[in-house]
Amino acid sequence: MDKTWNNRAWFLVLPVLLLVAFSAVIPLMTVVNYSVQDTFGNNEFFWAGTDWFEQILHSDRFWSALSRNLVFSFIVLALQIPLGIFIALNMPKTGLGVPVCLVLMALPLLIPWNVVGTIWQVFGRVDIGLLGHTLEAIGLDYNYVRDPFDAWVTIIVMDVWHWTSLVALLCYAGLVSIPDAYYQAAKIDGASRLSVFRYIQLPKMKRVLLIAVLLRFMDSFMIYTEPFVVTGGGPGNSTTFLSIDLVKVAVGQFDLGPAAAMSIVYFLIVLLLSWVFYTVMTSGDQNT
Repeated sequence: MDKTWNNRAWFLVLPVLLLVAFSAVIPLMTVVNYSVQDTFGNNEFFWAGTDWFEQILHSDRFWSALSRNLVFSFIVLALQIPLGIFIALNMPKTGLGVPVCLVLMALPLLIPWNVVGTIWQVFGRVDIGLLGHTLEAIGLDYNYVRDPFDAWVTIIVMDVWHWTSLVALLCYAGLVSIPDAYYQAAKIDGASRLSVFRYIQLPKMKRVLLIAVLLRFMDSFMIYTEPFVVTGGGPGNSTTFLSIDLVKVAVGQFDLGPAAAMSIVYFLIVLLLSWVFYTVMTSGDQNT
């Protein structure tokens, strides 16, 4: 039986397409246009070709910032994914504790990013901050303003505190969707708790874990507000990630060409690494 095509349905999609074109495609084309041109002011542009891309890719400053991004994303993923799974496994599945835990886990996610940075900026100060003053009182030489290691620890702990709840809530959603029949069959077979997690819970959480990994990678790799508020990219350039360096080039130095080229390279790296994560995590489904 032949299907009847109704092309009038496209009119329902047209507003969405126009919105996407206005909010994404047009700005992207503008960035591409700036990335291949140079200007000396007065709104006069000159063709530069791929000069800005070559300058970016041969810049030690760019590769240093990229390496910091990769290290930071790897550390927060290595901490937040297992911690989120552990929290989700120990959250109550029934009773009054369910809404209480859900609300408590959602609270960090409701705080704006700049407020999170401000909270931890004050929290870690050695003169008035609870964390900094406590560490100083017990004899630990902690100062995130002058010590790169302390700055990294502060930013990582801040990100773990802020975003582990997202991983936990996603994993919890996957766990509560598992039918009780699976657990009853495992109990009858005498399966251990580790076996239940490995063969029942983990496979059922695979899809939500894929979402959690992709979301947390993209967000951690593009992080800007929190480290900028806490450390400003310092001390020195120790916490200057690509996003902070990009803002410095675009806003601080007002170099539109190099900033546009860096934006495109930045975007392509995020797209490529997200595709790699997706391919690796879904390869098992394609083989089965």
